[in-house]
This record gives sequence, structure tokens and C-alpha cells, in this order.
Amino acid sequence: MKGQEWYQTDDVAEEYDSKRFSRGGQLIDRREKEAVLDAIGPVDDKSVLEVACGTGRFTAMLADRGADIVGLDISGPMLSQGREKAKSAGVDDHVEFMRGDAARLPFPDDHFDTVVAMRFFHLADTPASFLAEMRRVSKHQVFFDTFNRFSLRSLYNWALPMGSRLYSRWEVDRLLDGAGLELAGEAHDFVLPYGFYRKIPNDLASGFRSIDEVVGASPVGDKVASVSYWDTRV
Repeated sequence: MKGQEWYQTDDVAEEYDSKRFSRGGQLIDRREKEAVLDAIGPVDDKSVLEVACGTGRFTAMLADRGADIVGLDISGPMLSQGREKAKSAGVDDHVEFMRGDAARLPFPDDHFDTVVAMRFFHLADTPASFLAEMRRVSKHQVFFDTFNRFSLRSLYNWALPMGSRLYSRWEVDRLLDGAGLELAGEAHDFVLPYGFYRKIPNDLASGFRSIDEVVGASPVGDKVASVSYWDTRV
């Protein structure tokens, strides 16, 4: 996986949320959480696995809404941040955090109702094998996001030291076919890439976000969106 050593360091884990979800990044955090909740609906008594849970943003949120959730990540420091977040939210007794490899998920077939992976596939060097594992352990739903090849994200990606994987629609369709997943819903958003929003104050970001949403709602919006959310069924 690209950037795996970088991702697992203590200092990256400690600063991850503050660097990405403060300032204009608050808009990103809200939209991503909205996308997850829109896709999986009520989670009371649902068994959920979050792959690459990182600092537990979604893990704690879903636990707070009644999910029986496991957060899995390869980074010990990230998991430590997740445990602290769950404890602060008062949901640590509803969440299990595990260190593990997404390519070899330590669960039997059809173990979870829903499997979620956010901010993961842009780092995946073998996305087909990861998606196949997610499908294997899910008996109903797999939800994930991708960054899009034909968008302004490509310019931002070019400037990043470690880069990230971008996907065309054809590549996503091929991944779904290979994993035996059927597309049940999709959403496309953020014409301006995430990195832009993270660099500006929240008030200024809100103005750009309004323009972004107008472009996104236009006939070309889906084609130029930098991120896509994929809701699939087993």
C-alpha cells in the first residue's frame, strides 16, 4: 500500500484529524459522514465493519447510533486515536478496534451486515483484492469512496509527494464486477479537491462550497466531481 510507513507513524496519527478536518476541512467531514449515513440508513443492531478506520471518525459515529461495529486498521497509532475518540464520545463499550490487514480480513464469510471503507481505496495498491475481501465478509452491503481520475483531483494528486490512486468510472465498474457486487446507488461531489478546502478558513470555504454545489448539480457535475461514493449490494 502506498504511504504505508508514513500512515503508521505516531505524529501522523496525532495530527491527522486536526490537519484534515479543521478549517475548511470541516465541510469535508460533514459531507463524508452524511454520505455514509445516507447509504447505510438506520444502524440500530446492525453489525458493521469499518475497514481502514483510521482515527475512528465513522466508527464512533456509527456506534453512537447503535451499530455493533468493529474498526480495523493497519496502524497502531491510528487505532489509539480511535479508542480515545470512542472513549470521549462515551461509546467505547460498543466498539471493538482491531489491528489487521485489509487484504486478509480476520473474519468468516458473511459475518457483517455492512462493510464500510472511507479514504482507503486511493491508497490501495491492489484494490481488486481488497474489495473482494470486503465482499466476502459482508452478507448485504459494501460502501466505499474513490477519488476520480478525470477531475481537478488529478492536478492535486500530481503535486502530492506520495500520490494517490485515482479511478475512472470504467475501473470502478470493473472492480464491482470482479468482486460480484451490484451497484445500488452512487453520489459524486466536490468539484474542488479536498486539499483546496483544507487550506482555507471555514467561512471562506463555505462560499466556495456553495459555488461547488452549483457546478455539481449541473449536467457536467458528476463528470468533474473529484470524489465518488459507491453503495453496493452482495
